[in-house]
Amino acid sequence: MRESTYTVKLAVKSGEIASGLKEIIASVPGFRVLPYVPDPAEPEAYACDLLIMEVGDEMKKEFRLVQQIQNSQAASEIFLTSSRTESEILLGALRAGAREFLPHPLNRDEVRASLARFKERRASADRSREEQKKGKLFCVMGAKGGVGTTTLAVNFAAGLVAANGKRPVSLVDANLLFGEVPLFLDIKSAFHWGEIAKDISRLDSAYLLSVLSKHSSGIHVLPAPARIDGMQGVSPEMVGSLFEHMRATFEATVVDCGHSLNDIVLKIFEFCDTLLLVGVLSVPCLINLKRLGEIFERLGYPEPDSVKVIMNRYQKKSMISLEEAEKSLERKVFWTIPNDYQGTMNSINQGKLLAAFAHRTAVGESLKELAAAFMKGKGKEEGKGNFLGTIFGRNSAK
Repeated sequence: MRESTYTVKLAVKSGEIASGLKEIIASVPGFRVLPYVPDPAEPEAYACDLLIMEVGDEMKKEFRLVQQIQNSQAASEIFLTSSRTESEILLGALRAGAREFLPHPLNRDEVRASLARFKERRASADRSREEQKKGKLFCVMGAKGGVGTTTLAVNFAAGLVAANGKRPVSLVDANLLFGEVPLFLDIKSAFHWGEIAKDISRLDSAYLLSVLSKHSSGIHVLPAPARIDGMQGVSPEMVGSLFEHMRATFEATVVDCGHSLNDIVLKIFEFCDTLLLVGVLSVPCLINLKRLGEIFERLGYPEPDSVKVIMNRYQKKSMISLEEAEKSLERKVFWTIPNDYQGTMNSINQGKLLAAFAHRTAVGESLKELAAAFMKGKGKEEGKGNFLGTIFGRNSAK
């Protein structure tokens, strides 16, 4: 296997130290030094695998910047270098999150040893990620507002819990600012995306399980920020780290993506195993579904086979037939969910799952079967582009 190449940036004021570091780094295979823009305004300007930063007379300001870079995860690791070695600066480096400290004058062997340790840590982390079991990530997105995206996401997640033998399933509200998942489940949570973004350095499975609210059904819920100031720190980079941990922690994760494409949702799609694209049999919905398909094709993701069109509120006597919709979309409808507007609204207004009602609803049964199909591994094969398979029999319009 070819050795990985790690990028390095040198935020070093001393020309002599910079030259020395470049010469030593060049002697260690697997590293490439990137150009450094002096005094960039944003932490993202320091993006690289390894940042080596010089600390001098403005310690407080410099350590504050190190902490900002650490929190933004722009650099995977940070080494600090300085001519000062008093305990104050060493303690500050430790608190700021620096992984190694390189004193002046540079000791060639010590710098090479630090680089070797960096490579070993990265290799170990890569091996650990490869060995981790990756849970399935289901994204639910509406072709437009009001088509039942959140209803489907919430009840689909509950169906996954039931079909999964109560193994952990999470539900993430990615409909930022207008997320309604907590209302649909009648729960309150002290934590949301923004809280995790503020403390991203602590993110691991144990931390996730401690901050997510657990619904009585067994769903672990992560709400969206309810206010615009709650989105501070929520970035595509933070989202990438979050969903890596979500997949490592939960057997399945369902994400309510609302009906808007933005940087956050597009980043989530990079981790998506299955995208449930929700619409109804109306002209505006079919136009939007067609446009979304064209956008995904241009982007190159999600993979075409992973996108499943779900027709909600389906009625056989609709003015637009299922066959006409499929012809317009140039793809098969994967699943139909029968219309029960009153029953669904009752569940929403009471903050209850469809499965919680004493009488069985056609909508609830359909979503339960949809979840069971995916948990049994049938969602990818039997439902691929057609309505074949006995499990889809009761949902087929043909």
